Amino acid sequence: MTGSREPEPVKSLLRAARVVALLMTAAPLWGAQPSAAVPAQEPPQVLFKELFAAVQTAQIYPDGKAFPDAVPTSAPQEILDQYHASRPDSPQALQRFVAAHFSLPGLASTAPSSITQVPIGTHIDRLWGELTRSTITVPPYSSALPMPRPYVVPGGRFRELYYWDSYFTMLGLEESGRHDLTAAMVDDFAYLIDTYGHVPNGARTYYLSRSQPPFFFAMVELLSSTDAAGAFARYLPELKREYLFWMEGSAGLPRGGAHRHVVAMPDGSILNRYWDDSDTARDEAYREDMELARSSGRPASQVFRDIRAAAESGWDFSSRWFADGRTRSTIDTTEIVPIDLNSLLFGLENAIHAGCQRQGDQTCSAEFARRAAARRAAIDRYLWDARHGAYRDYRWTRQAQIERLSAASLYPLFFGAASASQAAAVAGITSRELLAAGGILTTELRTGQQWDAPNGWAPLQWITIAGLRQYGQTSLAEVIACRWMMNVLDVYRRSGKLVEKYDVTAPGRRGGGGEYPLQDGFGWTNGVMRKLIALYPTDAAQTALSQCPKNQSPAAGDQLRLSGAGVTPESGFAAHALSFRP
Repeated sequence: MTGSREPEPVKSLLRAARVVALLMTAAPLWGAQPSAAVPAQEPPQVLFKELFAAVQTAQIYPDGKAFPDAVPTSAPQEILDQYHASRPDSPQALQRFVAAHFSLPGLASTAPSSITQVPIGTHIDRLWGELTRSTITVPPYSSALPMPRPYVVPGGRFRELYYWDSYFTMLGLEESGRHDLTAAMVDDFAYLIDTYGHVPNGARTYYLSRSQPPFFFAMVELLSSTDAAGAFARYLPELKREYLFWMEGSAGLPRGGAHRHVVAMPDGSILNRYWDDSDTARDEAYREDMELARSSGRPASQVFRDIRAAAESGWDFSSRWFADGRTRSTIDTTEIVPIDLNSLLFGLENAIHAGCQRQGDQTCSAEFARRAAARRAAIDRYLWDARHGAYRDYRWTRQAQIERLSAASLYPLFFGAASASQAAAVAGITSRELLAAGGILTTELRTGQQWDAPNGWAPLQWITIAGLRQYGQTSLAEVIACRWMMNVLDVYRRSGKLVEKYDVTAPGRRGGGGEYPLQDGFGWTNGVMRKLIALYPTDAAQTALSQCPKNQSPAAGDQLRLSGAGVTPESGFAAHALSFRP
């Protein structure tokens, strides 16, 4: 992979992973998947059984993620035997027991800065060191997964490597001159694919039953700005193996059927959904999931599965996944064919096509070109709403589009799956419905969930900006970029912090909602901000929102509405076009 000199523990990890990669190269693409290089590792709720349930139910720690991340001081069975012998009978006694037998984690905290002393770009450059971790080995029975190379964590309670976050973090690493970290993290993700057959949600045992939006191929592309196909060829075994994970069960699936991540549409074409192989309460939100299942009146296993599938989407949680568009108890994620996931898999199919073509494997190249074309046709058939000019999620169990707009509608532009006329229509509805005073809204609905209005998120700003630029919508893209940067800068001036989400209807206000307090750090905000500063240096130098370019979209007329009472168009970011994109 990188070919650099490694310590022996790193060599051991990479050697085991590469054995599996070689097996993948030798095996037929659609043959049986090879065994993982390491045995499956049980999550804390399986290892610690009734002790785990007692600790999480008693809520002795404010954050439900604290105990799953704690490191036991002895073997699980020894701790369970002592737990049964001592029988702590109060939350206080239970907390004392845990303190005696586990080492609790700290936060991945970052020091605030003052903008009067440190420009935000310089501050971000310094933060990479604070957020970098190395875990070649991990303690026995810890939920942490070892990684062969250094990596950047998001920050706060998110103290481990995360999948889709990392792509947006890497954008900033590249601008900060930290290509070494980008390359190291790509190797980490390749190791995870070679070892477990997929990239888990995050580097924890309790995340192994699901993945996250598959951005690995886009990360690989960052390794070479001039030869993406060459980079894809080097990582082709991992790209193929990840594709197998997402497509497992697609062969012979009857129309209207579903298996794991795949759904056979009414015409027999295959699209994908989010899924989790487990149907229990999440380790990191055990009490909350149990309470939701009890109050929903639905089979608990199905509620748990849909909650976990929403966590795989990265949008946990959003009205996108709610049957009634309002309440979590109606969550039905596994019944939805989402536009973002299918756009990503279109990109992955094109990446494999390009990598195979570079290697001279014309059979593979032709097969994946065919698969990408078939997926694009299915996206147009089922997920494109020509009447409103937007891409929609699709409820496959009812054979109907979900008529709610979200920023996921921009994914087909980012990955080149839209036609010119479709892109123009999406730009128009984005300008009219999603553009707000401080960036792009996640959705139009206010539900109290963090992936809904009034929140905006750095990755969605980037997807929107880059997608619009790719189709020549450069003015709208710059408007969005400038508004978002002014929003982030306003919070930075007040607090010296970069946070995970922002209120885009009231610039200068941090985002809210969700299952946990607002986190700072913050990997993907840092990455996107650093990239936008490089792309739009003049806009980044402004000091007020009023200095941003005016929105000239004829559909919107630039009703900025600085009060935040409404939404308007935003977009921006320089072409990041993959070499294989149409």
